[in-house]
Parts: sequence; structure tokens; C-alpha cells
Amino acid sequence: MGEIPAPLYARVKQLIIQQIQSGTWPPHHRVPSEAELVEELSVSRMTINRALRELTADGLLVRMQGVGTFVAEPKGQSALFQVQNIAEEITARGHKHHCVVVSLIEELATAERALALDVREGQRIFHSIIVHYENDIPVQIEDRYVNAAVAPDYMKQDFTGQTPFAYLTQVAPLSEGEHVVEAVLPSPEECKLLSVDRHEPCLLIRRRTWSGRNTVTSARLLYPGSRYRLEGRFSS
Repeated sequence: MGEIPAPLYARVKQLIIQQIQSGTWPPHHRVPSEAELVEELSVSRMTINRALRELTADGLLVRMQGVGTFVAEPKGQSALFQVQNIAEEITARGHKHHCVVVSLIEELATAERALALDVREGQRIFHSIIVHYENDIPVQIEDRYVNAAVAPDYMKQDFTGQTPFAYLTQVAPLSEGEHVVEAVLPSPEECKLLSVDRHEPCLLIRRRTWSGRNTVTSARLLYPGSRYRLEGRFSS
């Protein structure tokens, strides 16, 4: 009895994998559109769509809504048990980092923010939202609240040249940090900022840091699940 031929979508997947593994399609290479692949491979659009969806789920491709499908970089790593500078993580991999400052404003602490930063309700705090890019692909939304009493000049900084993490560790050296990790779905606004669709699972780190007795910052760090992984090492 002969072997049963692989389904068409599996054969399409294998053809694409061969293009990636051979280096013909390097990281960030734009994959032909579904219509182009249908014409080139003479298979149905449904077959192409399933192959691309499964390769995206496997982490080999990245689909950026409204832009196209690209060959993925091997997933970046972010330290789970350490508090690190994302710009340094990216450049250490030999990749290019840049960021876009979406918002940088002064606010009065709500009850929730006051509790997170250990300040009085109504006290002045700073709020920044920054999107970090690795080789021009968005990999993190940094939504950060800062204790203004600890970093009074926060609003005067140019965070396109120096990350908030780098600045804050200079003015309020880190003595302690706390991480809470969740799996979440992005909001519509977060989908736009990360160029993902609303069904893309994301990794969320809620981070608080201290300098001595002072709470310095409370941050919400959101990563597209298909583009980042968290890694930690510990010993007893």
C-alpha cells in the first residue's frame, strides 16, 4: 500500500518552510500575497490561507494587519526574573531598536494609581506610553506611570534617545522589582500600535520597581505573543 499524499495545505507549508530554511526568504522578507500564491501554486485561496495561518501560529511568519505577511525573526527573549532595558536586549541581539513616544503627560493620581505608586490620591504623577520596535517591527507597548517626587524631570526627557528604564535607573537606582505575568488579548488601540489583529494572544508583564523605600514606577508591558518570549533562569 502506497503512502497517502500529504494534504495540499501541508505541502504548501513545506514549500514555504523550504524557502525560509534555504535563506531564499530571509527574516523580514515580505511573503507573496494570498492572491499571488494562489496564482503561483495553482491551489485554492482557502488552502493558502490555512498554510499561512498555521505557519504564523508556529512562529515562522508574522502577519501585520493592513501591511502584509513577513518571515519572522527567531523570537526575541525578555528576561522574566530580571528588570532589563529593552533597548539593550534588542541591540545585544545585533538588531536595531527605535521607539515612538505615543503619549507623555502629567496626571493626578487616581485611587488605583496612588495605591500602585504608594503616593497620596491626587498627587502629581507622570504617564508615558511608548512603542518599542525591533528592526522596524513593534514588539512592546510600554505603558508607564512614574512617581513625580522621585523623578521630577521625567517630562523633560527625550525618550527616543534614552528609554525611560535607562533614565530612571540613573535618577533612582533600582533596589527591588516585582513582575506579574498574564496572557491577554489586546485592545483595539493596542492592535493598531502593535500591528496585530484582535485575536493575537499577547504577553503582559505588570512591573513595579523601587529605589530604597520609594516606589518609582508602575508599568504595563505588552508583547505580541508571536514575536516575543520570556525566559528566566533560577537556582535553589
